Amino acid sequence: MSKPLLTTLAATCALAIPTLAHSRQVTLTAQLKNYGGNGAYVAAYLTDAKGAYAGTLWVAGGKAKYYKHLSNWNRLSASDTRRLNGVTGASVGAGRTLKVTANLADALIDAGYEIHLDAAVEDMRDSPSDVRVPLSTGYAGKPQAGKQYIHTLTFQLQ
Repeated sequence: MSKPLLTTLAATCALAIPTLAHSRQVTLTAQLKNYGGNGAYVAAYLTDAKGAYAGTLWVAGGKAKYYKHLSNWNRLSASDTRRLNGVTGASVGAGRTLKVTANLADALIDAGYEIHLDAAVEDMRDSPSDVRVPLSTGYAGKPQAGKQYIHTLTFQLQ
């Protein structure tokens, strides 16, 4: 569906530590369950080994007034003024697939970072961290089950 590019995180890391300038393309594929409701708002983001927010990869859903329902992402990213720069798109319908491609610094892979997807659907229960998976080579290509709206999340490293 969408193919955004997260360069902010890689660029920030590259400026701070030159060894982080090398990056890899990461493609997230989230298959939504056929939950029988409106389109889902989904926030894909990274946390570091201590659980601190590290960057937004993509936000599916265009109305900012609903972002409060993506509670973990909204709480963790609230002070990141660049959190939505070029990383938003339409909500994702039930049973559909969200595909996101990002460039991430090599140093983030196998370093304790996790990919999270928060999900929310109008008039239904919110699902913070509906799915989370370590950003490690051992999990690449292996579908991870979601809790409520996300059927599976798979990521590929190129």
